Amino acid sequence: MTTTAQDALLIAQDERLQALADAALRFRAQVPTITAWGRRLARVLGGGGRLLACGNGGSAAEAQHLTAELTGRFEDERRPLSAIPLHGDTSAMTAIGNDYGPVDVFARQVQAHGRPGDVLICLSTSGSSPNVVAAAQRARQAGLSAWAVTGPGPNPLASACHEAVTVDAASTSTVQEIHLAAIHLLCGVIDETLGVTA
Repeated sequence: MTTTAQDALLIAQDERLQALADAALRFRAQVPTITAWGRRLARVLGGGGRLLACGNGGSAAEAQHLTAELTGRFEDERRPLSAIPLHGDTSAMTAIGNDYGPVDVFARQVQAHGRPGDVLICLSTSGSSPNVVAAAQRARQAGLSAWAVTGPGPNPLASACHEAVTVDAASTSTVQEIHLAAIHLLCGVIDETLGVTA
């Protein structure tokens, strides 16, 4: 690699990190909502309720990261909590997609697994994924709390949910990186609220 190419790569990497830092600082305004969600979700999960989470692609990975932190552990020991990533059951996903169409792959699972008082967290960098919006709408009909974690707002998913946190960033990758930070902030509040065992 030539010096010019190396310099260009370093500049691009610096710009990526600067975009992430700037987005993280802007996201501070959303932290009170994340804190409130963590406390409410701790009460739901501590009382025997469940969390459902959904997203597509990278957002599916983020949804599964969240549910893994709750059924396993985040940073300290505590009892496992009920959390289901709706894309995780590939047989259900493909059967529902085949029989009812791709828009219903999450909504039908929300109807099957969700109970009034449970929580659905919907992740989408665009905020416009039809199957995630449909899941939010079904959650509301079924008496669940529907929360959106999206890219820039306003967007259809934020409107379909009871509440939303949005990430003000131009790049999808930066949005996803802030979503991961949001997940970790949420898990930290849940652990702090429920208490952990050494």
